[in-house]
Amino acid sequence: MIERIVIPELLDHLPADDPEARRSRRDLRRINFFMGNERWICRAVRRFPEVAGRGIVEIGAGDGALCHRLARMFPLAPVSAYDLAPAPEIPGSRVAWHQGNLFKVPAPSGGGVLVANLFVHHFEGEELAALGRWMGNFEVVILNEPDRCRLPHWLGGVMRPFMNRVTWHDMHVSIDAGFRQGELANGLGLDSNRWRLRETSTWRGARRVVAWQP
Repeated sequence: MIERIVIPELLDHLPADDPEARRSRRDLRRINFFMGNERWICRAVRRFPEVAGRGIVEIGAGDGALCHRLARMFPLAPVSAYDLAPAPEIPGSRVAWHQGNLFKVPAPSGGGVLVANLFVHHFEGEELAALGRWMGNFEVVILNEPDRCRLPHWLGGVMRPFMNRVTWHDMHVSIDAGFRQGELANGLGLDSNRWRLRETSTWRGARRVVAWQP
């Protein structure tokens, strides 16, 4: 558990309509609920209502559940989502969905809040630093990532009967690619001279960072 190990996850290479991909996304919904990830992100965004009113962006939006929840919480705020997958079919959605490679499009320039849930651990080295530069225009950055430690691996083993092979594989890969204290902010280049940082971890296996510009 000393060094990060970043390798491809199975779900990232399955078509969106693949039966195993659909099952894995359902598994991830249960895992996120158990870990309280989206609840924590929503509480964190609520602490910055004026900034959120200028815009909310989710990167690695996946099935769109979180960004649509935030759109309901802040009905007057523009909400955008970025992901390789196509936009989910959600009636009445007002989320602006951007499909494609995040690094090939410019970041929004109007400030606001950026959130990411279990996404940043896919990157290392220069890509991680480039992602940090992409975040530079935002006033608040809220990140929830895997905590790289042994207990989440054990919890994943306990949950093995309740998830498919894709979820089980990707869970352990994600933990090995997760972060320890200070690594997430350092890898992204969130300089303490520019950003105020609050970092916490949970026993369920989440590493959480809130960064804001004073």
